[in-house]
Amino acid sequence: MASRRASVVWRKIGLVLFMLCSAALTMSAAGFQSAEGTLIIAHRGASGYAPENTMAAFELAERLGADFIEFDVQMSKDGELVVIHDVTVDRTTAFIGNVNHYTLSELQGMDAGSYSHANYADETILSFQEVMSRFAGKIGMLIEIKNPTLYPGIEEKAADVVRRYGPRLKVAGLRDTDRLQRMVESKNSSAIIMQSFDRVSLRRIHSLLPEIPVAVLVHKDQHPLSGDTLDELASYASYINYSHDLLDGELVREIHKRSRKVMAWTVRNERDMERMKKLGVDGIITDFPG
Repeated sequence: MASRRASVVWRKIGLVLFMLCSAALTMSAAGFQSAEGTLIIAHRGASGYAPENTMAAFELAERLGADFIEFDVQMSKDGELVVIHDVTVDRTTAFIGNVNHYTLSELQGMDAGSYSHANYADETILSFQEVMSRFAGKIGMLIEIKNPTLYPGIEEKAADVVRRYGPRLKVAGLRDTDRLQRMVESKNSSAIIMQSFDRVSLRRIHSLLPEIPVAVLVHKDQHPLSGDTLDELASYASYINYSHDLLDGELVREIHKRSRKVMAWTVRNERDMERMKKLGVDGIITDFPG
């Protein structure tokens, strides 16, 4: 009799634990839209306040409480990955010419901050590895592969760098997509998302790093997307990221209907910020985080 009573008690305890675990999972899955709110992604770092794609901009974004930093990756003359937006160095340095006309050492020797303000004269063009070394596991990173047709093999090199810092990334090695998505949705500070306008390149990244979510950037020339195109993108991309001025409620609903998420870029004023929040976007890419 005592044994039977003990069995009943343990079954009740088990039921309570099951209910508690189920509730916790439900809260985790719902947290992104309710408790946690919309992700804030610092566009090229806090580029509204500091020179874009520099350590100063990334560290400021971190201090301002951004959930992610967004930055651009290209390739140097000697095949190293560097963080810069334009195909040329003309706009952000005192030099001229294509990024891939210079070695990593030459790029790292360029002043990439004075164009913004004299106080930033010490800021230089960064290597992808430098950014990963400083921020992996500390803040989310939205990494854009720029102009991949100019840089054969850039996807493999980027994947190698990401894997190198895998032990510092809580998402590294995970094959459970749902679990990974929950980590991103809960604004986990060690999450990585890879994005590109180039869909061929993005598919290659997805095959190389299946544990890392990828985001398709949609150019205005490709808008509007048909339902079939949205279905095709949703077959491999976790995010479909749009220029904010092209987004409306119907498009956001169509993306969400396919169990995918949408980030709006690039938001630079409070009015657009509030409109994006009302539309229910999952992330806002902005020059002015915080």
